[in-house]
Amino acid sequence: MRFRILILCAALSASAFAKSVTVPIDYWHLPNGLKVVISEAHTAPTVTVAVYYGIGFRVEPKGQTGFAHLFEHMMFQGSANVKKMEHAKIVEANGGNLNGSTRLDFTNYFETLPSDRVETALWLESDRMRSLDVSEENLKNQQNVVSEEVRSAVINQPYALFEWLDLWQAANQNWYNAHNFYGDLHDIEAAKLGDVRQFFKTYYAPNNAVLAIVGDIDPTAVKAMVQKYFADIPLQSVPERPDISEPQQTKEKRLKETDKLANVPALAFSYHLPDRDSADYPAMVLLNLILQGDDSSRFYQRLVKEKTISIDWNGGINFDLGNEFDYNGPMLLVSRTTYKPQYNGDAILKEVDPIVADIQEHGVKANELRDAKVRLRSNFYDQLESTFGKANLLASFALFHDDPSRINHVLETYEAVTADQLQSAAKKYLTPENRTAIDRVPEKKEGK
Repeated sequence: MRFRILILCAALSASAFAKSVTVPIDYWHLPNGLKVVISEAHTAPTVTVAVYYGIGFRVEPKGQTGFAHLFEHMMFQGSANVKKMEHAKIVEANGGNLNGSTRLDFTNYFETLPSDRVETALWLESDRMRSLDVSEENLKNQQNVVSEEVRSAVINQPYALFEWLDLWQAANQNWYNAHNFYGDLHDIEAAKLGDVRQFFKTYYAPNNAVLAIVGDIDPTAVKAMVQKYFADIPLQSVPERPDISEPQQTKEKRLKETDKLANVPALAFSYHLPDRDSADYPAMVLLNLILQGDDSSRFYQRLVKEKTISIDWNGGINFDLGNEFDYNGPMLLVSRTTYKPQYNGDAILKEVDPIVADIQEHGVKANELRDAKVRLRSNFYDQLESTFGKANLLASFALFHDDPSRINHVLETYEAVTADQLQSAAKKYLTPENRTAIDRVPEKKEGK
């Protein structure tokens, strides 16, 4: 009994904490269009400086697939005052670490350093925004690097990331949501220097970017540094964001693929989600946690533990690409399982459908809804624990909504979701007509 009381108290405490957390935000725009958000946090003597550019996998132009990913590499090839690969050496010599990544709707670059080195990070980021060395030599070198990465990380790997590369292309109709996000090798290898320079000039402009600075800093002093290093970078003509809206799916899609490198079969399936700002979205986020949020979830318990058909179970919203908040456009709720060879994908879906039907007919249990809200809060606060996690949310909200203050009230709509709303959302979106599934099976070897 004491254990139950402790759990209940923890849940109530988490709920109260959700209403009291306030992330300090100082937000403004430079005249060149750069969005700047500063959040002061003195829990550790560190700072994260992150630049988010509004160009990602799905918003890259036709004929230039893979360019967003290519520039994730190009941005480390030197600039006017920083030699090739020196950016990383400077950060590491100052006790920091750094990285970059390409996502659906942005490409980001970030470094975390001791907080007294914040000016170093700002200088480094401004120098490559202003004067990246887009040379023939650097382009050729990084074309080879990216091509090799595609071959080693995708083409020559079992399953080849089919749970997002193949599934997104199969489930969606709009080219922007349905092309090869990693980049077509032909497009990458055929890239011309002039096109690549124009791509940088167009999309890596201050008026297509957010600068987020989070950590143990003095906002007034940092503001002066931002003005010093970024204010005179010229704005550019950024094209209007393409129409990435997705037509409604009206018929179930089931596909089968063979895999030369896989030893056991795998299934990936998806449902189209409502818009992130719609009233149904919070309910779908919580449904995802109930269905496949952890080992106690309904899919895992039924398929892995009880029926022992599946070997594992993974999935989520923005699966493999981010979280519930750092994207801007159509989205899939994805499930992915490796299963035992004596079964097939249809057998998995035959077990999935009754689980979903039970929620559609009877709703979810009160404890399931409560626990899903606790997990969501926990995941959200985990992001706030690190300067980078906080910078990621602030930059995403600024880039997509021009409103980083969303970080302080985004959980409120999730707290208010009812069991009836979950049941209604399940009926609306978790239907076979809204589903795409790919059964990926090992290719039969000769003589077997």
